[in-house]
Amino acid sequence: MEKQTVLPKDQARALPENPGVYLMKDSGDKVIYVGKAKNLKRRVTSYFLPHRDIKTTALVKKIYKIDFIITGNNYEALVLENNLIKKYTPHYNILLKDGKGYPMIRVSNEKFPKVFITRRIINDGSKYYGPFPEVGQVNVYMDLIEKLYKLRKCGVPLKKRKVPCLYYHIGQCDAPCCGKADQVEYNKNVQQVESFLSGKTDSMKKKLQGEMYAASVKMEYETAATKRDLLKAIKSISTKQFVEDYDCMESRDYVAVVMRAPVCTLALMQFRDGKLIGKALYRAQTFGDETETLLTFLVQYYEDGRLLPSEIYVSHEIDVQLIEEYFQKSLKEKTPEIMVPKDGKHFRILRMANENASRDVEKRLRETDNTSGLERLKEIIGSEDVPHLIEGFDIAQLSGKYTIASLISFKEGNPNTSGYRRFNIRTTEGKIDDYAAMAEAVQRRYSRVVNENLEKPDLILVDGGIGQVNITREVLDDVGLADIPVLGLAKERETIVFDNGTPSLNLDYSDSGLRILIAVRDECHRFATSANQAMRSKEASFHLLLGIPGVGVKTAEKLMKRYLSVDKIADSNAKDISAGCNISLNQAQKILNHLSL
Repeated sequence: MEKQTVLPKDQARALPENPGVYLMKDSGDKVIYVGKAKNLKRRVTSYFLPHRDIKTTALVKKIYKIDFIITGNNYEALVLENNLIKKYTPHYNILLKDGKGYPMIRVSNEKFPKVFITRRIINDGSKYYGPFPEVGQVNVYMDLIEKLYKLRKCGVPLKKRKVPCLYYHIGQCDAPCCGKADQVEYNKNVQQVESFLSGKTDSMKKKLQGEMYAASVKMEYETAATKRDLLKAIKSISTKQFVEDYDCMESRDYVAVVMRAPVCTLALMQFRDGKLIGKALYRAQTFGDETETLLTFLVQYYEDGRLLPSEIYVSHEIDVQLIEEYFQKSLKEKTPEIMVPKDGKHFRILRMANENASRDVEKRLRETDNTSGLERLKEIIGSEDVPHLIEGFDIAQLSGKYTIASLISFKEGNPNTSGYRRFNIRTTEGKIDDYAAMAEAVQRRYSRVVNENLEKPDLILVDGGIGQVNITREVLDDVGLADIPVLGLAKERETIVFDNGTPSLNLDYSDSGLRILIAVRDECHRFATSANQAMRSKEASFHLLLGIPGVGVKTAEKLMKRYLSVDKIADSNAKDISAGCNISLNQAQKILNHLSL
């Protein structure tokens, strides 16, 4: 392929404003990312805008050439994108390979189905159950199935034999390969297995109980004891392996994506008949944003023989019309309802998935080796030691309301969430005064550090310029911590501002020390903003309570003081609400009924 002499950002500007697919390649002409767009030019040029986060900026530097393919519409772009991802397996795309990393149980699509563990999905009409992140869990299922049903264990597809194998002779198979099995009875057993794998254990328990009693009547006590033990095992699975949901019998999947570019984790939780039957994490590094990554995941996950649930709940807004069109045209399946819950029970389950994904991302970030970056920071601040502990501050507010200061902690260059703190700012009184807010937060934090002899940071980073740096320096000197250096990071050009008169410094985005500072600043901003949003949500929750018939200001205040959020109220029970808030049991139940709508 002929080499391009035009810079990637100029190639992006030259793209047409049509729907299509773009392929980003490195200097070796290898495809490293495939994406789709309604408007190719607008989407691809966005990668080269200034002030993108440092990790994405570093990744974009790997792009040498951009190819593109125009499509007739956005649906065609989605299908082509998926096919090209499979063809090129780009490093920075979410890519679910065969088996998706976790074992599943497959029920083959045959006259006499085989039930077995697999990591490979074949789109031949077979049914798949899982995924099972814990191999021990899938083994428990298979052990029960093999003890309860005489299903075949030979290969797929079934081949005719003249003589039954050993499993027939030891009573573990009915030998359909030799025509000895009754197809109707065999498939009844398969249906019971499928019900069991879907979380419906009642029929299996009923079958075992009947066999246990029958064996007891015949005084076959050893057989009865075996059935009893199997029954206990099934009950154990029902209570320990499954997480009970509500009395909802719908099939539902919950998918949450968490990204600290380029690190990305998707968490999937599968509910069938009110029980959690599968949960798994999928990891990636990607150029795409949360919406793109989530859409690509759904396409890949359900195209490989998965049964679509009746409902899919996702953590971010996606193009619902596009994914529905994909399910209808490409999979020829009934389209599930796809939603982004904002509150209520589905929001709380999705929040669990989001928490799992978030913890995984944080774990992966902690495993990153930042030795070179910390050594570089040591040079930048002119210190004798590397800054093992860095603390960062940021202010978030909305027109003077809900002013929050966030304190975050990085150890060895990675997030240390146990050191995160938030400060509700008291001194600004509704005024927009970031300097006063910063001064209050720094004073409250480091007065405590001094008074309680807590661990001192090796470096403090504030989001802002010389004004924020000077006010922080002044407060630290006043509390007796003049030895801790302070840096500011001004967003316009990621300018490093010093507290000791050293001229401000602009470094290349690829500088390892700057990358750590930007990571601290970005995490600080995320933490402050999420707290600010939580405060706004709390006020919205208060007004929501006031909208419930019979709930006045005093009752709403009691509820918010005790539970802090509507979600926590909804998670409680009427007796606890009644006793804790000194309201009648009837009123407490009415509140719960209203919140469950």
